[in-house]
Amino acid sequence: GAPSMNCGIIFSDIGVQQIRPHRGPPVKIKTRAVLLVLTAVITVGFSVSTSAQAPAKRKVASADDLPRFSYPVSGPPSKLLMADDETFNALALKVLHDVDSVLNGYDIEDKSTLRTLYGTKLDVQVLTNDNEAALATLNTLKGLQEKPEAQATSGMITRPFLESRISTHSSAGDAFQQAFQTGFQSKVNSLEWRVVQDSVKRTKGSFELATPDIIVASEKEAIDPAALKSNTIDLGAAQSLIGDRVFIQFILPLKQQVLPVLTAYIAAHNVQKPDIWEAREVTLTADQRLTPVRIGIWDSGVDTSIYPAQLFTDPAPGSHSAHGLAYDIHGVLYDGDLQPLSPEQKDLYPKVVRLEQGLSDLFSGVDSPQATEAKKTLSSMPPDQLAPYMKQLNFLGQWMHGTHVAGIATRGNPAAQIVVAQFYDSLPEMPFAPTVEWANKFKADFQQVGDYFRTNHVRVVNMSWGDDVAEIEQWLTKTSEEKDPAARKQFASQIYKIWREAVENAIRSAPDTLFVCAAGNADSNAGFLGDVPASLHLPNLIAVGAVDQAGEETSFTSYGDTVIVDADGFQVESYVPGGTRIKMSGTSMASPNVVNLAAKLIALDPSLSPPETIALIRKGADKSADGRRNLINPKATVALLKERKISAGTK
Repeated sequence: GAPSMNCGIIFSDIGVQQIRPHRGPPVKIKTRAVLLVLTAVITVGFSVSTSAQAPAKRKVASADDLPRFSYPVSGPPSKLLMADDETFNALALKVLHDVDSVLNGYDIEDKSTLRTLYGTKLDVQVLTNDNEAALATLNTLKGLQEKPEAQATSGMITRPFLESRISTHSSAGDAFQQAFQTGFQSKVNSLEWRVVQDSVKRTKGSFELATPDIIVASEKEAIDPAALKSNTIDLGAAQSLIGDRVFIQFILPLKQQVLPVLTAYIAAHNVQKPDIWEAREVTLTADQRLTPVRIGIWDSGVDTSIYPAQLFTDPAPGSHSAHGLAYDIHGVLYDGDLQPLSPEQKDLYPKVVRLEQGLSDLFSGVDSPQATEAKKTLSSMPPDQLAPYMKQLNFLGQWMHGTHVAGIATRGNPAAQIVVAQFYDSLPEMPFAPTVEWANKFKADFQQVGDYFRTNHVRVVNMSWGDDVAEIEQWLTKTSEEKDPAARKQFASQIYKIWREAVENAIRSAPDTLFVCAAGNADSNAGFLGDVPASLHLPNLIAVGAVDQAGEETSFTSYGDTVIVDADGFQVESYVPGGTRIKMSGTSMASPNVVNLAAKLIALDPSLSPPETIALIRKGADKSADGRRNLINPKATVALLKERKISAGTK
């Protein structure tokens, strides 16, 4: 779950898709429904008209309006990745038929959805050697990119690959490789370093890390259990599998041509972007007569031992922790600030911390011992060992998350007091199928959370997570024997409705509390996806997008009309359980930077209401030159607060 419940590459907001970077920004990993297919493919929920006159396209207002497709499978789906071309391409062509049926039959304005559909179309055209058509699709994809970095790097590898295929009538061999390297070199050298540096470094890191075994293992962990349960996969699963096939079969073999070009380009241009955030930072001190401000960390739990001077203590905690509330996966309240680990997880955790930092370094172009260790660790395991290892990585990634968020939210504020609200939001990883009873239990739990925030005067709450219908459908695919995706969608919508009401009611029940949430890491419109809470319109809620150290839009950040401001969400350093400091990226890190600012404003002026706090943050933000972003400016916002107080005092 969560727009950013996990941060890293394998257990990441940004996702495993980073390790096959042939097309552009990553696909939303949380809605990448459990994959696969063997031979027969059945389309569900869409029929092709045979009338002479084309029917009017059906308007698509949200992701829920799109049709669902189902593909029968037998056996572990991950094996299909390495199947013969005839077997695999039979699936790919049927998926292409379904994708074309959506493009031709539905009026879709959401560019992220169109990018995903055309991306799959491109993948199938690559697989089937339909090169001229693939170039045309690639041009369409470039026109759908909305961010400068994505526009610049769109087709960076795929275009020279296709052009070399056409000119040499081959996909391998010396002539093809030389033609590709020449075309790729020309493309890379034409890029503007300031715009593309993060993407180029990620691509280099991807090629250094990626192996067929890692990719097979990622699908073995993500999709095999679900496919074996229902003997089906959905469109999202098939799309991910097709993308993996293209990468393994055609892109990864170009490693020896790609890496020298990228390495030389980085070495020639490696001037770091300026960091705009240090100059904007506000640090409060105890001598400023601050008012204590309680900050809710509604997340995966907090290692409260790291923040002994910044903790709320409940004088009468009863059956829960003195620092807040915690719920297990069944919604049962327990006494704790952080989920307990098994002995195996405790033993693995220090290695995960090193791996997390190593992967962060690798994808940031930092040549560190940790990066070398990460490559060695992940490349030395066969898929059968790597798949369960990845499952543990995913869990521990989300387990670290809340502690990291808490450090960002409380930085530089001695008046901050952390209030914990812990639950496990990685819904598709739940080991049981969702039920209406389960959803209603959490609805009651979330009401308890909202009431707790209100009665204990929690002033600001961070919510670096989010859920939508597709994620619940994915959960059902993994745990239910229901093969009909239309039936899964219908039941998922029922669960989602309860979940959405639960989150909205909790926020509404604490009207004097400002809730701040992450926009998500899907490079999508949060409203179109129906992400909760990021899609909600409430007077005491603000959604936050992520920018990098220079204030430029990250490739992964989502957007939409609820995303009011943007903050640093790239390589943000904070604590993880145990006290180690590491850097993580995601809108999960941007959101608590806004919480940090809001809490400082309230510590300086506790009379501020949520709408007044939002107004100050918006007014103090700087509009980017292209008008796409509103970058928070803590110093300017605190100055506005001082002006406001002087003005009020004059009156």
